[in-house]
Amino acid sequence: MVAQKLPPEPKALRVAIIGGGPAGLGAAIALSALPNVQVDIYEKAQVLREVGAGIRIGYNGWKVLELLGAADKITGHLKNSVTHRNGLNGNVVGGTGESSFPLQYQPRRVRRTRLQSGLVSTVPEGVIHLNKGVASIEDIFNGGVKVNFQDGTYTTVDLVVGADGIRSVVRDSIFPDHTIKFTGTTIWRTLIPITSVKDIGPEVYAGTSWWFGTAGHVYFSPVDDKNELGEEERQFEISCRNLVDPATDTTKRFSWGVPATNERVVSHFTDYDPRVREALSRVPEGNWKEFAAFAGPRLETLHGWDKVVLLGDASHPLSGAFGSGAAFALEDGWVLARAIEHTRGAPKGLAKALQVFDAIRSPYYLRMYEYLDGQKDKTQSAQQSSEDQSFEAKLKIRVSSFGGEKFLPWIYHNDIEKVWDEYLIGETSTNGVH
Repeated sequence: MVAQKLPPEPKALRVAIIGGGPAGLGAAIALSALPNVQVDIYEKAQVLREVGAGIRIGYNGWKVLELLGAADKITGHLKNSVTHRNGLNGNVVGGTGESSFPLQYQPRRVRRTRLQSGLVSTVPEGVIHLNKGVASIEDIFNGGVKVNFQDGTYTTVDLVVGADGIRSVVRDSIFPDHTIKFTGTTIWRTLIPITSVKDIGPEVYAGTSWWFGTAGHVYFSPVDDKNELGEEERQFEISCRNLVDPATDTTKRFSWGVPATNERVVSHFTDYDPRVREALSRVPEGNWKEFAAFAGPRLETLHGWDKVVLLGDASHPLSGAFGSGAAFALEDGWVLARAIEHTRGAPKGLAKALQVFDAIRSPYYLRMYEYLDGQKDKTQSAQQSSEDQSFEAKLKIRVSSFGGEKFLPWIYHNDIEKVWDEYLIGETSTNGVH
């Protein structure tokens, strides 16, 4: 019997992932699982730490975390219900009930540091390189991509994965005409011990609640599982938003994690319910971080040069992330790995993989842009026609356009593994294979 000749091993694929947030970590986990793929993460920070407070993980997030092998490493507060309140007097104006998903897939509010540590522990050793800020990337004709670092060093790779956030250096390199702008929204975030607000009342500390004002809102939520940690160890998230007209704003804005004083934060919420103002007063000086929200137009494609691809916020600088920004980023990385695996060994396999990735993810983000634009138009139209209405009437319009699992199942109920399987079925059908 003549032994069958095995196909040759595909050429080693060298991958540089720029950015060590959820997008970069998730991509590293998924790509490192492929044979003959060398992955390195380059992160500009000297210490890998998450900046922020809490983060929502729902069904779409848990499904992709399962695929990455990290779901069982992350815990948080089970969001049994969410309450929407008039922030000026505390009256309940809406809310959502319990999730219908099995317990392991129900929404939780999680410390951002827990998500990060769960992902980091799943990344193979030696992959993460800190203090490696990227200055630029260069297309090498008939070759790979040169990554130039701020410290004067460089590396050459076959594929650059831009997971470097809303102000992406990678995106600027392949799409130099794309710009982002301040949206008018400023966010202040902090975590404090839940015991420090417990005496204010259960309507503040016991669950997740939104307190809406005339130009923003205050968000309260526990971020720890009460079945895992004692009360003295549990943390409580406060996130405040204020909206101004960006056209008239002249303040210099920074995109991420600038310290803010208590005076600066509370000055925007002086007309709120006394319970809200009391909760804000409990935050120790030096705990607030300020985040200015930026956004930009949709990218027509999420890749360039046949060897650079964008993931997470770098790929879709939206004005809102539907509370699923981390899930979107992790889904991006997992789909990218599947696309590379699917086209590996084919002529121009990497270029084809990026086309497959784009065919799956680009329409998904287009749908988000269209939804956000539609909601903005509806809200503006309703408010213009009700200029003489009370704050309560306008608040009802805001809450009704809030969205949620019930109204956006294509986001919150997304199962990325099924999406991939459906793509393969469609590809087979298109190619005439039965």
